[in-house]
Amino acid sequence: MAENIKKDEEQYVKLRLFGLPKLVPYLRPLKKYIILTASLCLLAGLIDTLIPLFQRYALNHFVGESTLDTLLPFILGYVGLLAVQVISNFISGCNSGRIEMYLNRDMRRASFNHLQTLSFSYFNQNSVGYIHSRVMSDTSRIGELIAWGLMDSIWQLTYVFSSIVIMFVMNWRICLLVLVIVPLATLAVAFFQRHLVRLNRRVREINSQITSGFNEGITGAKTTKTLVSERRMEEDFTGVSRDMTRTGVRAAHYRSLLIATISFASYIALALVLYRGGRLTISGVIELGTLAAFTSYAMNLMEPIRWIVYTITGLISTQVNIERFTRLMETESDVADSPEVIEKYGDSFHPKKENWEPLHGDVEFRDVSFKYPDGDEYVLEHFNLKVPQGTNVAIVGETGAGKSTLVNLACRFFEPTSGQILIDGRDARERSQLWLHSNIGYVLQTPHLFSGTVRENLLYGKPDATDEEIEAAVKSVSADQVIARMDKGYESDVGEGGDLLSTGEKQLISFARAILSDPRIFVLDEATSSIDTVTEKLIQEAIEHLMRGRTSFVIAHRLSTIRQADVILVVQDGKIIEQGRHDELMKKHGHYYNLYTRQFTEELMKKS
Repeated sequence: MAENIKKDEEQYVKLRLFGLPKLVPYLRPLKKYIILTASLCLLAGLIDTLIPLFQRYALNHFVGESTLDTLLPFILGYVGLLAVQVISNFISGCNSGRIEMYLNRDMRRASFNHLQTLSFSYFNQNSVGYIHSRVMSDTSRIGELIAWGLMDSIWQLTYVFSSIVIMFVMNWRICLLVLVIVPLATLAVAFFQRHLVRLNRRVREINSQITSGFNEGITGAKTTKTLVSERRMEEDFTGVSRDMTRTGVRAAHYRSLLIATISFASYIALALVLYRGGRLTISGVIELGTLAAFTSYAMNLMEPIRWIVYTITGLISTQVNIERFTRLMETESDVADSPEVIEKYGDSFHPKKENWEPLHGDVEFRDVSFKYPDGDEYVLEHFNLKVPQGTNVAIVGETGAGKSTLVNLACRFFEPTSGQILIDGRDARERSQLWLHSNIGYVLQTPHLFSGTVRENLLYGKPDATDEEIEAAVKSVSADQVIARMDKGYESDVGEGGDLLSTGEKQLISFARAILSDPRIFVLDEATSSIDTVTEKLIQEAIEHLMRGRTSFVIAHRLSTIRQADVILVVQDGKIIEQGRHDELMKKHGHYYNLYTRQFTEELMKKS
């Protein structure tokens, strides 16, 4: 995570452009809202500059000439102008809200869908928090900047330039006096705004730490209590909160100085206008209404400048978010279907199932070498293995030996660095990933259930499954007994990630889910390690029946459960060091023999 942040900071230093062109594909569908909002902001800026002219006319005509002629047209015009202002503000505000929400929606949907296409290696190299920040925080800041910052800046820029032009036309000498203050005020605002951006960024970083602290405190509450570490957790959290308070107070100080600077600049401009304009008014060079208009422009000119500087610094800051988001969208998967394959078989979101051939289950590793994308050493080198349809392959070894690598390659979660993996005699890359994955039933050691009911989780395996098919799948792995004990049966909520169920219950439901899809290839990744021995025996019997005629890969924890496997692969340090049937490996008195006898002895000692 720290490495990712460092890369982002380095990228921030290298950036020279704001990166907005990269957002064009997401802005194009919102073109009509953006054009309308920008036009209304332009109109609002022009109306703001016209209001002091009405005041000028009122003072010069009604007060200066002591007449009420044209009062009614004046009132109607003034009220009409204000009505147009209110309506345009309302519509532009609604449209800005639409732009922000629609842009956030489209970027989040695009990034979420793109994440579904990335391979396992991306998720191995990037933490959940980092990815979540790209999808949620970055898109939120981008949407806010474009919908409100840039749109309002059109308003403010229109007001500033129109005001300067009108002041110059009315009296260019007084206008120049006001303009002397503008660059000085702009520099002061930029100075304070730069510090505010830095402090606000620091506030966001600390806020992320606080959120993380809350998350750890809640999810790790049981561990905290068992380790009696409440005091340490409290001290850590208090330290982060103290940093948050200190940084927030400093940001408030700079914000106050910024507001004071704007006010001071406005009053200086007003003083200059009153001094010079008052003398000219007394001399009869300009009228009282003109002086009043000048004072209004001078007082109101500094706030738009502050907003423009704020938007520019926000744009500079947000380009990091833009770059991180676009970098995610430009990340290519290590495992991708070719254009020809997509054309024939479709992709993950638009499958062309009518072109899918039936999968039988022959798997062959042909001279396969593999190393992880972020690794330097080969995990497999020139590995060959034929797995005919219906073969039961067991993979054993110590924890961390690399047992899952073979399975991940067979399932095409990773591509071989060299060599081929054939499915039914054809290179797996010649057909779509979805075609292969739709024919695989995968049960993990720590299965994941989605938030929702038991029935909804089962239907992930086969969305159109009937009640009879669901009940048959559940009964085949003895999960019906677990569901029967739940308050609402199939409609019981499993909680976030299945947290309302025990690990064993989650495994049984994930077993049923995998079986429901009727896969041709089964993968069991130490899938019975969290189930009691009685239930495990029932499942083993069900598995033996269900796997007849299906290819299966079993990563085994209890070696006694894979004695009947057609071939056993022994993995050590990422290498296949032994392979054969149980009896053959036992006769060799090699690594498998040592693993088996040691585990058998440990089980005997536990029973005694």
